[in-house]
Amino acid sequence: MMLRLRYTSFRFAQHNVLRLRYTSWSLPRSWGFAQHNVLRRRYTSWSLLRSWSFAQHNVLRLRYTSWSLLRSWSFAQHCAATLTILSLLVVEADVYAQKPDRSRPPELGPPPTLQLPSIQRFQLSNGLAVVVMEKHQVPLVQMNLMVNAGTAMDPADQRGLSSMTAAMMEEGAGTRNALDFADAVDFLGANLSVNSGMHTTTVSLFTPLSKLDTALALFADVVLRPRFPAEELERSRTERLTTLLQWHDEPRVIGSTLFNRILFGMAHPYGPPTMGNEQTLRGFTVDQLRQFYQSQFRPDNATLIIVGDVTPSELKPKLDALLASWKSGAPLVKPTWPAAKQVEARKISIVDKPGAAQSVIRIGRIGVARTTEDYYAITVMNTILGASFTSRLNNNLREVHGYSYGANSRFNFMPIPGAFIAASDVQTDVTDKALHEFMKELRNISTVSDEELTRAKNYVALSYPSDFQSVGQIAGSLGELVMYSLPDDYFNNYTKNILAVSKDDVVRVAKKYVDPEKIAIIIVGDRKKIEKGIADLKLGPIENLSIEDVLGKPPVIGKK
Repeated sequence: MMLRLRYTSFRFAQHNVLRLRYTSWSLPRSWGFAQHNVLRRRYTSWSLLRSWSFAQHNVLRLRYTSWSLLRSWSFAQHCAATLTILSLLVVEADVYAQKPDRSRPPELGPPPTLQLPSIQRFQLSNGLAVVVMEKHQVPLVQMNLMVNAGTAMDPADQRGLSSMTAAMMEEGAGTRNALDFADAVDFLGANLSVNSGMHTTTVSLFTPLSKLDTALALFADVVLRPRFPAEELERSRTERLTTLLQWHDEPRVIGSTLFNRILFGMAHPYGPPTMGNEQTLRGFTVDQLRQFYQSQFRPDNATLIIVGDVTPSELKPKLDALLASWKSGAPLVKPTWPAAKQVEARKISIVDKPGAAQSVIRIGRIGVARTTEDYYAITVMNTILGASFTSRLNNNLREVHGYSYGANSRFNFMPIPGAFIAASDVQTDVTDKALHEFMKELRNISTVSDEELTRAKNYVALSYPSDFQSVGQIAGSLGELVMYSLPDDYFNNYTKNILAVSKDDVVRVAKKYVDPEKIAIIIVGDRKKIEKGIADLKLGPIENLSIEDVLGKPPVIGKK
């Protein structure tokens, strides 16, 4: 009987493979009885699947059998395996009995809210504020020392000083030179870097928990004992001068540089390039870097953010021991900056780049500070305009017309008002057409539909938790919370606040912050091919510039 079934029924062939696997595992004492039961259960399950009542009967019978014959271990194993198969088949039968409705997309449920662990705070003996979020799922730790010193603090005649100081802090610390220090970090499987932003400089450490103590010692060397070697300064100087030279052939950099200069002016911290210029780069000395470091890197001007598989009670004694010698000096004088003057009329600036296959378009005006009460409404409005793939700008210029690979818009939220910018790189021969579509979308953003509003709010709310997948992402978000003095429940309430934005809110902020009649338009492209079409749009006066008008003459590398 067994041989006949094996060779005549494909279903039984499948069954016998399963049976042999089961037999080799359980080795039941009653070999014949086990074979018989396996065959009977498998055959019943497959051949009588359409008979719902019979399937139910077998489930009940097997449950009873598995309990009553529990003392027979091999038989109990057999029954458990068979019951699992039957249970899956019963579920499958239920699925077939309830066919899904494919006539319309399924209804979306409410976006889930983000629930992060509580934020814990303490101070070290030297006054350094520490913010901790415990994440014990993986043995990793992220530490960000956020110092309130960025390129906005650069003296007017030393643009790029903060950026150069941050870069040089990685070039050796403590008793190690640049190469030895890099080797020590790599040996731990860690990552240690120093980065300068507009308002902050951040010393970041990412390390496995097992290497935390050793990594902390390296971290303390960078924070307390950077070496600033003269030979590394010369190398960094040459690298940056080379970058300035390369900028002359980078249309996006040319466009962004001119955009910032027109909006903010050279006296504002957001106006000049953050890396500096040829004159300031050539003038930097080791003493200037040390002076900037000593004046800004101090515990009363910083916050240490830690996320990972640690607890405050573990961290505090270790940090106190390593950072106790780091002291604050005389009280810091908080910097002040001039207010940026809003764009008063529409003006077009064309930077000629002969032979360019594309035109770089940058459109914008002064935006708003991060602390604005309109933050959530602006976020939803800009998602509709240009901050998502299905936004109006991207759909128009990419999907409908095929002028570009993509178009977007954003608000640069900063401690003081940053820029609102709409941007795209388009084919040279459709520059005027693309500019026309930009203006159409900017004019129409004050009108939104219920569907657009719902889609934008869901997009922001559903994508928000993805910003908290790693300890590094969480630490970065905590930096925003610290920088802008946001409440500790800010992240957990973010989704709720986004979903509360109304259509009236979106319309109001669109009219308030997006004014297509008072904007700066910067285009980098082949002037001979694009100027006439742009002039025919009659959007405003046109200013023609060369690349050297924007960036100055290319630096000569190797010249002292």
